Amino acid sequence: METEKKYPLPPFTEATAKEKVQLAEDAWNSQNPEKVSKAYTVDTEWRNRSQFVNGREEVVAFLTEKWQKEKNYKLRKELWAFTDNKIAVRFEYEYQNAEGAWIRAYGNENWEFNEHGLMQKRFASINDLPITESERRL
Repeated sequence: METEKKYPLPPFTEATAKEKVQLAEDAWNSQNPEKVSKAYTVDTEWRNRSQFVNGREEVVAFLTEKWQKEKNYKLRKELWAFTDNKIAVRFEYEYQNAEGAWIRAYGNENWEFNEHGLMQKRFASINDLPITESERRL
């Protein structure tokens, strides 16, 4: 069986870490759970706020539910730090909830990759801020 690879591969340089962050931003902004899940190992481990997600199947279910609730979703990620196979990012995203109110979410993510460039761990801390439509930036 051929091993999946998701380029760029670790160990990361500043350029390849930035590329990995941009690829993640682009994938999440597609709001395609299947596409996003392909960047993760089949047994990936997540903590998203206080929720724990394990494996690609749970990632797909989690993201499907997320984007059913979060309309007009738009995300920006920024490289914060990196080492050989780890990347830290800070991010913000905006969306409308079911009532039509706008929310901006801020947070940090810690990522760990296997040697094939697939993310095996993702730990996200996120805070929400209600905003008005005129305060939107994304």
